Amino acid sequence: MKTKILVTGGTGFIGSHTVVELQNAGFEVIAIDNLWNSNIEVLDGIEKISGIRPIFEKLDCNDKAGLEALFTKHSGIKGIIHFAASKAVGESVQNPLLYYRNNLVSLINLLDLMPKFGVEGIVFSSSCTVYGQPDELPVTENAPIKVAMSPYGNTKQICEEIIQDTVHSGVDYKSIILRYFNPIGSHPSVEIGELPNGVPQNLIPFVTQTAMGIREKLSVYGDDYNTHDGSCIRDYINVVDLAKAHVIAVNRLVEGKSKANVETFNLGTGVGLSVLDIIRTFEKVTGEKLNYQIVGRREGDIEKVWANPDYANNELGWTAKETVEDTLLSAWKWQLKLREKGIM
Repeated sequence: MKTKILVTGGTGFIGSHTVVELQNAGFEVIAIDNLWNSNIEVLDGIEKISGIRPIFEKLDCNDKAGLEALFTKHSGIKGIIHFAASKAVGESVQNPLLYYRNNLVSLINLLDLMPKFGVEGIVFSSSCTVYGQPDELPVTENAPIKVAMSPYGNTKQICEEIIQDTVHSGVDYKSIILRYFNPIGSHPSVEIGELPNGVPQNLIPFVTQTAMGIREKLSVYGDDYNTHDGSCIRDYINVVDLAKAHVIAVNRLVEGKSKANVETFNLGTGVGLSVLDIIRTFEKVTGEKLNYQIVGRREGDIEKVWANPDYANNELGWTAKETVEDTLLSAWKWQLKLREKGIM
């Protein structure tokens, strides 16, 4: 019998790629999503890639009664990968209550129900934003947690604390917290990729939509930071590489291989690239010229951060393998596919 894994936010960008990798690895996936920032058609892409259509339920994780009914209906779920959350720094500054409600209540509901239904572990989707502006780079898992620079970052910090406190209280499950940096790209099949509803809040879909002419121009928020070209620096990781790390993590939990009740890993490439680096690389690999302008800094943005991924490399046996050139090209091919299908 296949091991059952619940994936919240399963039709989202990272969630959908992780569902593919889980099914390829032999897990039975129950995917849930409220479809607020994703599309049901993503299931078609998942099925084309993996040959399996995951079980899907439209459900909001803030609906505790709905979650309880789900666990009852799909008995025997062994692990959870929790992606479902609001995730844009800028939007969180403008609408903090949305972020606190969505990101905290959803996690609390899951943690509360896990013991009743015998769920053995939860992989939590966290973020490098918990480090704020690190004192030293590259940043390791032992770096101090800084005061959050945005409500989004604060929700990730609070969620980590909720997990730590809950597991410490003696519940019968464990957790792995994955702090990832900046996921980009699409599946090489170009059957799934990043497709936010409305105006993109993340850099790469705004880049591809600008190159396609959907957006008039791309705004670069600040060129006066203390970096080699004045724009912010991030660690950009291929979404498929990231998805594979989640498979390793959930497998570690359900097989009882964790070395602590709560483990934390940085998932990144170890290379920092600026926004302008990304623009130049995108133009080089695609041959498309981007219309962009430098504007003022955006509240909540961190100046520079990139990972020291050694712990994840050594302990999980996982490494980010895809190049940024191939990853950006995959994002552009995904945008071309969307145009071909008349979606965008």
